[in-house]
Parts: sequence; structure tokens; C-alpha cells
Amino acid sequence: MVIVGWIVMALIAILSKWISKLVVINGTNPFEAMMVGIIIGAIARNAGLFPKKWQPYLKKFETPLLWGILLLGAGFSIKVASELPLSLIVIFSTMLVGFFFIYFLGRKLGLPDKLSALLAVGTTICGGSAIAITSPLIKAKEEETSYSVSTIVIAAFVLLITLPFLGNLFGLNQTAFGIWAGTAVHNTPQTIGTGYIFGEEAGQVATIIKLTRNMFMILVAVLVSIWFGTKETKEGKLGKKAILKAFPWVLFGYIGMAVCAVKGFFSPEGIIFFKATGKFLILMGMVGIGFGTNFRDIKRLGAKPLIVGIVGAIVVTGVSLVMVKLLNFY
Repeated sequence: MVIVGWIVMALIAILSKWISKLVVINGTNPFEAMMVGIIIGAIARNAGLFPKKWQPYLKKFETPLLWGILLLGAGFSIKVASELPLSLIVIFSTMLVGFFFIYFLGRKLGLPDKLSALLAVGTTICGGSAIAITSPLIKAKEEETSYSVSTIVIAAFVLLITLPFLGNLFGLNQTAFGIWAGTAVHNTPQTIGTGYIFGEEAGQVATIIKLTRNMFMILVAVLVSIWFGTKETKEGKLGKKAILKAFPWVLFGYIGMAVCAVKGFFSPEGIIFFKATGKFLILMGMVGIGFGTNFRDIKRLGAKPLIVGIVGAIVVTGVSLVMVKLLNFY
């Protein structure tokens, strides 16, 4: 059934590309295929257009997405790599300000201590993955983990839809927007989708920035666990499996493809093929994100966690944008 899910996502991805090219306003296509794919997926999920038993398989989008990221490494440019050292300042600034703001906002609104911490970790590092690693370390309740993950997914979805429009409104160039998206959007799939919706180079920058940001996941999780007075999980300690799962291994594949391209191991036609295939696989992933977005979660969550998640996302986005401007990435 997983294969069926991928086939459905592939078919909707093809439909999204067709719709994107069909809609032309003033000689341009205002709706990028990835945006169309997300919207179609979300409508299909929330309108119940597919059987409920299909839903778990329609959300298995991470495999094609990871392969897509890896293949896009063939189009990685040296210019993107040159932006990384200075962009670390943006990463650290958003992590530091975002974490403490979200945590104390949650506490101010009366959210439980651990739920506030999970929302802060998920927003500033890597969404659901960071929450999954941190939750057992601080012995969070199951409902706190579930609430924080759902809130982060909703907030990231909002950013995915709005940031490309705001980037054009603010007149950001490809590099500036890529750094903005890479440091502002929570989950890796949404971050990469946001970047590529804006443009090719923005997608490359957002990808490498986000994968770099993910490398701090374990460090932050351990620091938070120490803050909460325990280094141990319910099973005893932070195990190797958790560390291996959290580490962004796809980063090495991405860089490996980039090195092969720079060294001339791929022909120009091969690079074009890898980039086209990679973008299509990521488009499939965006459709999967749409399928994974359940608007009924908003009602289930209640107002306070959602307020913290949305306001926190806005603050992190604002801090990132200010730092991008101060460091003259415009």
C-alpha cells in the first residue's frame, strides 16, 4: 500500500505541474507547482476524497523527499557554500531568541512546563524530529508530545504558504530568501519546499542551511534535558538509535552529489536529469505534506498551544529577517 500512496502522490504531482503551467497571469505562472501540490493534497485530505485506510500511506512522503534532496545536490553551486559561514550567525540568533521567547510565552499563557519546552525545541530546531528526540529525555506526557507536534506542523504549513509571497513583497533576492526560509521554517520538508517555491537558488540555500541547523538537534535536546534535571529517558538514556535517527545523514549524500558534479563526474545532461528528477520527488513530498495536514487538529488543540506556536513562528521569522538584513544578504 505504500507504493499505492507514492503512485497517488506522483499522479497529483503531475497534475500540479500541469495546473501550474495552465494558469498564466501577465505572462507569468503565479502558482508554483509545489504550492499547487500542497493545496490539492490538503483539500483531498480534509474533504475526505480518499479512503481513510489510505491516509497512513499517503503521508509516507519522506522517502521520495530524501531522494529528491540527495539528487538536487548535483545542482549545488559554490556560491551557496560561500554563504554558509556568515549564515551561522542567523541560525544561532534565531535558535537562541526563538527558544526562550516561545518557552516563556507558553508559561505565561499557562501551558505546562514540558509542553512549552517541546514547542520551543520544535520551532527553533527541526519540528517533529526535535520534539520526538526531546520528549522522552524530559519525560513529557504523550498528549504533550502529540499537541506540540500538531502545533508545529500547522505553524510550518502557514509559513510554507505565506513566506514565498512575503519574500517577493519584501524584494528579497534568492540568497536572502533561502537563508530566511532555512532559519525560519520548522520541519525540513516544509523548509525545502518553501525555498524551491521561491526559486532554484533559494531552494539550494534553504536546503543546506536547514540541514546545517538540524545538526544542532542532539545538542539542544541534551541541554534541555539537563535543564529539566535529567539526562535519562524512560528506557535509561539517550540511545544510539535516537542519535542516528536525528543526525541529518542526507547532508552527506547532498554534498557527495555536489562534489561529484564539481569534479565533472556527471555530464551536463546528467545534472539536468538529476535536478529535474529531484525537484519532482520533492514535489511528491509537498503533496504528502498536504495530505498530512488535518485542519481538524486546530479545534482539537485548543487556542493556547496554537497561539504559542503561531506567535513563536512569527517571532523566529522576524528575527531571521532582521539578521538577514543586518548581515547584508539582500
